[in-house]
Amino acid sequence: MTSNAPRPGDSEPTSHTEGHPNTTTTAGTANSPGTPNPEDPGTPAALDAPASPATRYSPPASPFRVERTPRDEAPQFVLPLVARIERGAPPARTDALETAARAVLTILSDERALGEGEWAQVMRDWQDARIRKVVRRARGAEWRRAEALPGITVTGKSAEVRVYPPVPLDGWPKDLARLQVSGTDLDDPEPPRDPDPSTPVLWLNPDITMSAGKAMAQAGHGAQLAWWDLSAPDRTAWREAGFPLSVRTAPAPRWPELTTSGLPLVRDAGFTEIAPGSCTVVADHPALRRRP
Repeated sequence: MTSNAPRPGDSEPTSHTEGHPNTTTTAGTANSPGTPNPEDPGTPAALDAPASPATRYSPPASPFRVERTPRDEAPQFVLPLVARIERGAPPARTDALETAARAVLTILSDERALGEGEWAQVMRDWQDARIRKVVRRARGAEWRRAEALPGITVTGKSAEVRVYPPVPLDGWPKDLARLQVSGTDLDDPEPPRDPDPSTPVLWLNPDITMSAGKAMAQAGHGAQLAWWDLSAPDRTAWREAGFPLSVRTAPAPRWPELTTSGLPLVRDAGFTEIAPGSCTVVADHPALRRRP
């Protein structure tokens, strides 16, 4: 139950260029282990920092570049998320994806995860290593046991997702370790509306098919990359507004433009479901569109 072998629903973004997200445009820190900025505990330092925003998220020469980086030498953690999926009343797929993304943002900005908070050290340890997220599902008594563990429940229109402080890959609490990962497939009862262009949109790759659990993790990755790249005032504004966002599948003709736009881009490590290095999400936050 606590093996660290890849399992369905396990997900980790590789870097824009080297395996992990960039968080600054100041050059000079390439290929060094990421460490938290003491003045901003929610943001790890950069691994690679190209000189201009236009090249910050440019893909590597090969889309399957998944070699080891210094972060692999650090102790490895995973961010657990549990989606409540009752047999007779499952949430809508898009709402579940959006709620998972907001859950990730909520724990990143929670006071317990910052500074000297009770979760701060493990959050820093997690962000210093590979960024992994695993989405599991629960219902009935399973959900009640999951809710009893320290974490934060985020509620959408029909979805409930609980996010927990990171745990070691081989150190899951038993009430989470026993939950199922596979089979998290959801549908939208009707097509989602067009997103509001004034709010952040997490665009999914139209050429990749993912289970709901995998897509929830990918949406969380995209939200995290956007959060890391925002200025402090833009983070505050997003948090105070309740983290409004949309998750949508990008129109196929627009996907190449999005992936070369300089916006945060998730490349999956390829542990499950999709090929290593696949571009899965572009995080389109209005404040990041305005960058010079």
